[in-house]
Amino acid sequence: MIAAGLTLAVYSFLYKDNPAFKVVENLYVGVALGYTVIITWFNALKPDLYDPLLVPIFTGRQAQYLLLVPMFLGIFMILRFTRVLTWLSRWSFAFVVGLGAGITIPNLIHSFILKQLEPSMHPVFYGGETVLASINTLLILLGVTSVLIYFFFSVEHKGPVGVISRIGIWFLMVSFGASFGYTVMGRMSLLIGRVMFLMRDWLGIIQ
Repeated sequence: MIAAGLTLAVYSFLYKDNPAFKVVENLYVGVALGYTVIITWFNALKPDLYDPLLVPIFTGRQAQYLLLVPMFLGIFMILRFTRVLTWLSRWSFAFVVGLGAGITIPNLIHSFILKQLEPSMHPVFYGGETVLASINTLLILLGVTSVLIYFFFSVEHKGPVGVISRIGIWFLMVSFGASFGYTVMGRMSLLIGRVMFLMRDWLGIIQ
């Protein structure tokens, strides 16, 4: 009953903004924040900082004082909200941004550049290949070439260049449409799940 009421309160926003939706919205934010705090404590702060750094002090074991470095970097991030010590947060953000860039840039290059170039470099025809595979390779080659020419603005898009660039527009529209359709399909699956919950589990209309 509670879950059904919360679901209906959320969907009531489709009609207009109302107090029921605001209550559920604040409840959702509060529960999500509380859940995040608990998960952060038990999965990150307690095993990675409290247990190896503070617990050994009371048990007579050797504490891992090297963990003071990430602890102070985390505290410096919170100082971002102060006016006097806000400059200390720059050290933490510089470390996080530098580390994140060093880790993500090679992965992004491998995933979004090299892996995208690999299909366009396959031979168009080679032994043991089916006709459909050859057509797929030709389409990939045509799509990559036409889209690159579409974004090549040093040459005026007239004549053969204009024809190829228009083909690139079609490939872009198909790509954007597929991405949008995939997003809508994901949202619709969530809607179907909630409707099935209301119709089957709550009202018992659908068996």
